[in-house]
Amino acid sequence: MADPLRYRTDAAHEEPAVTLDAFLGQTNATAVRLESDEDARALIPHLDRLALIEVSFPGFRDGRGYSAGRILREAGYTGELRAQGDVLVDQIALMRRCGFDSLVPDKPLDAAAVARALSRYDAVYQKAADGRPPIWALRHG
Repeated sequence: MADPLRYRTDAAHEEPAVTLDAFLGQTNATAVRLESDEDARALIPHLDRLALIEVSFPGFRDGRGYSAGRILREAGYTGELRAQGDVLVDQIALMRRCGFDSLVPDKPLDAAAVARALSRYDAVYQKAADGRPPIWALRHG
């Protein structure tokens, strides 16, 4: 696997991620991989011992990983949340809003295009996992 594109200041988690079934059957893993058809809510009781949750994006049209990221962040997960798979540049800003803070795309991404994608919109309309305040809150307190 390629090195992750990270938006965190801590060190990248190096332990290989185990499958959800393997994780739920053991007590010592600190990294788990969620496939797109698996329910992220199964991890909620274990969030305090996870350093990495890797979420599979098998195809750019499959948006179930966004929901998994949102569910995990709303449940209080603060560890590394990694999107892995068919990640396109135009999805990165939305992944960041859902709480993903590292990415491992199947194909290399142009760094300048990634930077443009992340800085394209300076105002947002809803609260999200990235903590950016909605434009209405800025204007109306």
